[in-house]
Amino acid sequence: MLCNQCEQTAKGTGCTQIGVCGKTDEVAALQDLLTYSLQGLSIVIQEARRKDLVSTEVKHFITKSVFACLTNVDFDPIRFQQWINASVNIRKDLLRQLGKDIAKRLEGTHPSVSFAPALELTALIQQGQELDLIASLDENEDLRSLKQTILYGLRGLAAYTDHAAILGKEDNTVYIFIFDTLATITRNDLSLEELVDLTLECGQVNLTAMGLLDEGNTGTYGHPVPTTVPLGHIAGKAILVTGHDLKDLQLLLEQTEGKGINIYTHGEMLPCHGYPELKKYSHFYGHYGTAWQNQQKEMALFPGAILFTTNCIQKPRDNYKDNVFTTGLVGWPDVAHIDDGKNFSPVIERALALPGFTEEEDNDTVMVGFGHNAVMGVADKIIAGVKAGKIRHFFLVGGCDGAKPGRNYYTDFVEQVPEDCIVMTLACGKFRFFDKKLGDIDGIPRLLDIGQCNDAFSAIQIAVALAGAFKCDVNELPLSMILSWYEQKAVIILLTLLSLGITDIRLGPTLPAFLTPNVLNLLVEKFAIKPIAETAAEDLKTILG
Repeated sequence: MLCNQCEQTAKGTGCTQIGVCGKTDEVAALQDLLTYSLQGLSIVIQEARRKDLVSTEVKHFITKSVFACLTNVDFDPIRFQQWINASVNIRKDLLRQLGKDIAKRLEGTHPSVSFAPALELTALIQQGQELDLIASLDENEDLRSLKQTILYGLRGLAAYTDHAAILGKEDNTVYIFIFDTLATITRNDLSLEELVDLTLECGQVNLTAMGLLDEGNTGTYGHPVPTTVPLGHIAGKAILVTGHDLKDLQLLLEQTEGKGINIYTHGEMLPCHGYPELKKYSHFYGHYGTAWQNQQKEMALFPGAILFTTNCIQKPRDNYKDNVFTTGLVGWPDVAHIDDGKNFSPVIERALALPGFTEEEDNDTVMVGFGHNAVMGVADKIIAGVKAGKIRHFFLVGGCDGAKPGRNYYTDFVEQVPEDCIVMTLACGKFRFFDKKLGDIDGIPRLLDIGQCNDAFSAIQIAVALAGAFKCDVNELPLSMILSWYEQKAVIILLTLLSLGITDIRLGPTLPAFLTPNVLNLLVEKFAIKPIAETAAEDLKTILG
């Protein structure tokens, strides 16, 4: 096993026995084998597309399978075995339709096109271990580094693409890019320059995917509006929803209406309270807990059922495992899974059987709902504030949270930001400071929660709109981006920012282990990307002078 795709990877170099996320060597091997089988399928799809043989179901399958390999999504070996077998069966079917001559030619292009999975799970795992996927990407460490960056970017892109497709928003060019790129990184004749271009193109395509997701979210549930969310609870039965999927939350709210169960969000579901079509449910009460890495402590104390949607699951502990349900792509062995029919009756029944909260607890409130529509609704005040000298600088402080030391930097940074500056935030990184009372500047809150990591499109739209209002380039704005990363959604967001030419981004708490010194130097020279300083005060002094 060698896994270095997340920020917390062991010793800052790679997990070799078990993942810090809880991923076993067996699951890691199966994820590598699934990726390999998808590469073979993608090579075939390049030919099958010319004959219009690729169905929507196949596009969805590949996107979901790529997403399933993202950190903290699925840990169930049986499901990976099913995805591997399905990918090979789809490949065989397409080759049959293409004919023997084309099939023979394609099988000679790369071994993944003729890959045959073992029948038994243990033998399949051994195949994945022998594959050694990362090492097989390229002999040259710099080219391999860029191919890893592209692969991890694809996993983040697949996540956003799948989220958007669930809400009926799709663009065939995004699917084509995913397939073509999976196939392309099997080649060993690509130059460093070609791979750099492909890396940035990955970011460009992701901007399209994030736009689709934003359109799906706001088109279905309305534009988020500033909303006060209680952090305490009220007496009654309870269900906790974590993850990212708004549609799962909507369906659960519909199915629990009138049943005496209050719905609470956890983690990145917090911004859902700002959507008009979700907040209209009277039993959608408040938020419980903080970021994903604290779930084992927080969920053990939650007196109701718990529903995981998409990524960020940790191994459920025995003292609350029976209360946990997964749905969609997220999964854990021996944890109850709600299939795509989305009948949440087992979750509801479990919530009714558990005690729920026995009394009310007031635990303060936070504000959400400052998406691009809400922020640009007060653009005139913001512009006037900047011109009058009342707003000196904007900081986007956000990204993934995690348990690794060094993340207190982000709390310190926000606490030390001067009172004439505004902090925008998104994703679970905000839980380091989301409840800080920073006040306002002429009625504009100094802490603006833009939303989930899925809402990074909003942050980009705000930056672009402000640049337009001031008739300048985004890099000329009084705006600094201070980002934290953990997994592949953060990787693809960074690639999107770089593809837009945004420079001087500060990234932490550590730099990706899959970047070689040469590739890192390239990013520094081209985009002035830099690691966060040892202290927040140092970076603030450098930025503000």
